[in-house]
Amino acid sequence: MKRWAIYTAALYAIALLLLTVPITAVAFGDWGVNQGVTSFTEILKLYSAWQYWLWLGVLVTGQVLLLRLPINIAERRLPARRPLKTPVIVTGFFLANLCLAGLLAVLCAIFHDEASNVFGFVDWLRGKISGAPAENFRLTDSGVFASVTILVLTFWTVWGLIFRKFAKSDDEQALVKRLTRWLLRGSILELIVAVPSHVIVRRRDDCCAPVGTFWGIATGISVMLLCFGPGVYFLFVERMRKLQAKAAPFDPANN
Repeated sequence: MKRWAIYTAALYAIALLLLTVPITAVAFGDWGVNQGVTSFTEILKLYSAWQYWLWLGVLVTGQVLLLRLPINIAERRLPARRPLKTPVIVTGFFLANLCLAGLLAVLCAIFHDEASNVFGFVDWLRGKISGAPAENFRLTDSGVFASVTILVLTFWTVWGLIFRKFAKSDDEQALVKRLTRWLLRGSILELIVAVPSHVIVRRRDDCCAPVGTFWGIATGISVMLLCFGPGVYFLFVERMRKLQAKAAPFDPANN
């Protein structure tokens, strides 16, 4: 069972690797007022960025963790409800990222390149505490990172509390279906927001805003593919059981 889970996670990773180039090329192609300047060589540079591999590692790790409960179901061993916490936490994390990515896409469409100023509330609080004049306010990388982290943790906590209630009432298979259904719906809804926002900013002369909306598209597609993992895993398991049944030797004593 675990071997098929590894196959499923590997298939997910390969799909993300293969989709990186075409999705980036379409998102930054030569269309709209703000013509594309991203060449094929520049797109390939994504594979040399440590941030790309970090996010890929987070996604694949999340896929593996989401498959722990289906593995237990397939092996018919669920002695306690403790394993249900893992998929709840993982699902809450990815839904939190969908919320953040959707929010960023909308802000980029509305506020152009100044959208990042919305994530400056930590720097603003620092200035208030230190008594610095308002005209001296400026964004810092650490402040933006802290603001984004706070938002993710807030969304994560909210979704975790919501799904904790479901984990107490649902059986294992119902919980798997519920989690994947919410991930799929959340990713579709986020893409409905991110794609039009990306079209808007690409038809303007924005410099950084298209990166923010593209992040929303990339997150939505990644999570959408992620939620199919448990279904693909069960298909593998069902196929394996059918093959094992056909290969089982004939025993006259049981007939």
